[in-house]
Amino acid sequence: MTMPMTARSPSLAIDPGALNALRFQAGQEGQPGKAAVKEAARQFEALFMRELVKSMREATQKSGLLDSGGTDLGTELLDQQLAVQLSGMPGGLSAAIERQLGLQMAPAAAGGDKATMPSASPAAPSTVSRATTGSGRERQAAFVERHGQAAAAVARESGIPASYMIGQAGHETGWGRSEIRHRDGSPSFNLFGIKATSAWKGKVAEVTTTEYVNGVPRKTVAKFRAYDSYEDAFRDYARLITKSPRYDKVMDQVGSVQGFARSLQQAGYATDPQYAVKLSRAINTTLNLQRAQV
Repeated sequence: MTMPMTARSPSLAIDPGALNALRFQAGQEGQPGKAAVKEAARQFEALFMRELVKSMREATQKSGLLDSGGTDLGTELLDQQLAVQLSGMPGGLSAAIERQLGLQMAPAAAGGDKATMPSASPAAPSTVSRATTGSGRERQAAFVERHGQAAAAVARESGIPASYMIGQAGHETGWGRSEIRHRDGSPSFNLFGIKATSAWKGKVAEVTTTEYVNGVPRKTVAKFRAYDSYEDAFRDYARLITKSPRYDKVMDQVGSVQGFARSLQQAGYATDPQYAVKLSRAINTTLNLQRAQV
């Protein structure tokens, strides 16, 4: 028999048993009561924390000497356990989610209409939807395959290796999880985080982003270029790298992943002080995935 979860259950909603228990608890209470709402809010926060921990871990460089499928599984389990332990604390994200759920369900209790979960704003894709899109490796492989044809076409025109462009697009968008979108949620097709300066005469997407000022991250609202297709985005990126005097030395480094990434950082492509390291890792990931897909 499945037992209902307590408010501090050591399980995460991606575990079928934990999810069934949450459903059971909500069903036992009829109209979801405070306990079920509190647990649902904690599960939302746990999923968010899991993605946050995972992103932090992916941002650190692996040695590759001891990496294996077993260590990856162990790391994923540790990340899940840490996410559960960090969720549900007083004053945390779950408290805000719980209040929002309460507000959403209040009209339902009064009028009998079905309650709905609060939706994420178009500028901030749902963390829960991100957590249910499969493993990081599967997401990366899908991203590489999806943009392979467009990148290859632009590579033939520009001389920039397709793997370099896909890897950079993957890094800039979190492998498709955080693409730049318009306020209405429609795609801008901007895969490279290229900003719209006064010289840009095309479409624009205005979003909140993180900039590094003297090594310190700060949130700011910026305007980014928008395109009609992903291939247009690859082509505009290639035009920027091959035609702008600012990136003259970058094309001299296309024979080296690290050299290419380092040249981009030195030219001021991004303000992140670790940009070259992160970009090199993303490009190498793309190269490995392309070999596996052949």
